[in-house]
Amino acid sequence: MNTSELRQKDIAGLQSEVKALQKAHFGLRMQKATQQLNNTATLRSTRREIARAKTILVEKQSAGQTAK
Repeated sequence: MNTSELRQKDIAGLQSEVKALQKAHFGLRMQKATQQLNNTATLRSTRREIARAKTILVEKQSAGQTAK
């Protein structure tokens, strides 16, 4: 997911996106542990997507606190 797509979501949407990405990352880690994962680069990309979503989430939360 692009950063522009993430920035269009609200805080609740970003939180659900982070949870979904973490669940997907956990599944990939389990596949790797059982030697069923063919493309290990997906682990790195999902980890970075989680970080990207969390960064935007923190930006939105801090912007909301200063606006109040």
